[in-house]
Amino acid sequence: MAEASSSLVPDWVRRLHAVLPVFGHRNWIVVADSAYPAQSKPGIETLYAGGDQIDAVRMVSDAIAKQKHIRANIYLDEELAFVSDAESHGADQYREQIAGLLGPSAARLPHEEIIAKLDKSAQVFRVLIVKTDLTIPYTSVFFELDCGYWSAEAEERLRQSIAAQK
Repeated sequence: MAEASSSLVPDWVRRLHAVLPVFGHRNWIVVADSAYPAQSKPGIETLYAGGDQIDAVRMVSDAIAKQKHIRANIYLDEELAFVSDAESHGADQYREQIAGLLGPSAARLPHEEIIAKLDKSAQVFRVLIVKTDLTIPYTSVFFELDCGYWSAEAEERLRQSIAAQK
């Protein structure tokens, strides 16, 4: 990154690019709405990005995609499908935008189930939370990192092979 252009890169983006090479399987990155709480576990780092959440999700997604060592399992809150535009203006547009950005690859789970997965992982592994200014509930996007060069299917075949040798 050139010196002149690095001053134009937001601090949170610089921090994201700094942690991606050391993050791996079982780390998480969350792009959160403005009401997402600051968590107190030592391995959880919260950064304020401000601005548009869709832009932040795009930046995180693109940055992860450029890494060879990781890929992401993406989770959205199941509750988002039930947030009405009348109760939270912009919800319909947000759902359309996030679907266009992430497509069908994002799994939808109840919010508390995603948080339980994240909390369990945060007992041992680091988590990066990027807070935006979005004020629509249940819009946080959760990236659970996984190995980019070894699939779950390959792991299963390996485990079967090991078990067969015992």
